[in-house]
Amino acid sequence: MECDFVNYNALLMNDETLDDLQLNGLMLIQKQNAFRFGIDAVLLANFANVRKNSRVIDLCTGTGIVPFLIKGKKNPKTVLGIEIQEEFVEMANRSVEINKLKEQVSFMAGDLKDINLLKKIDKADIVTVNPPYKLNSSGIINPNDRLAIARHEILCNLEDVIIAARILLKDNGRLCMVHRPERLADILCLMRKHKIEPKRIQMIHPNTKKPPNIVLIEGQRDGGAFLKWEAPLYVYGEDGRYTEEIDKIYGRSKGEGSNE
Repeated sequence: MECDFVNYNALLMNDETLDDLQLNGLMLIQKQNAFRFGIDAVLLANFANVRKNSRVIDLCTGTGIVPFLIKGKKNPKTVLGIEIQEEFVEMANRSVEINKLKEQVSFMAGDLKDINLLKKIDKADIVTVNPPYKLNSSGIINPNDRLAIARHEILCNLEDVIIAARILLKDNGRLCMVHRPERLADILCLMRKHKIEPKRIQMIHPNTKKPPNIVLIEGQRDGGAFLKWEAPLYVYGEDGRYTEEIDKIYGRSKGEGSNE
């Protein structure tokens, strides 16, 4: 799929860019000066065990990056992104139009704390989420700030996310989350509290000399007790360049990426 930037300019606002995901021709609209996706989204999309007949729901979807990456990498039946900020939903739906994926990828505005809304949505095989990482407990934060909403637990907290996932998952469906290692104890306790059994954990390290700064975790709705630790993943090698594992996740050959 080739993208004609000239034809798609009409779909972009003044403060937006159209970015090539380097994945089956997929493009993504992003704000120039707001939250832009990073490696967390790429790792989450790769970590999620999505099959071709899967129905996937992505919570806190933001620009829609995780649904587009999952569609491009794993080609599930459908992917629905749910986001509380309506301007991001409108933007993500324009990305759907650009990529001609209306039958497979969609986005809706909604508050994941709205239980009645969640119960009306068809159940998913997989729920993915890249939630706000920071506790909303220090300093004065503008609740209308788009970056703050993406980074701080202003409009939802970790327990809200896990409750929403339980409602949206089919029996034995899987929740896949990316978060920070310092919140791992909270994540495990809340998963078990709401009967999502932790099944798989992977720690992501900046390099071999530094402690992990990202954790990927998968839980199963009403699953039995068994937890698997994946081998740790290192982002950078001793030469300061992406490791071979990261290059593979990004879908490029060794040496294409530099120390971005």
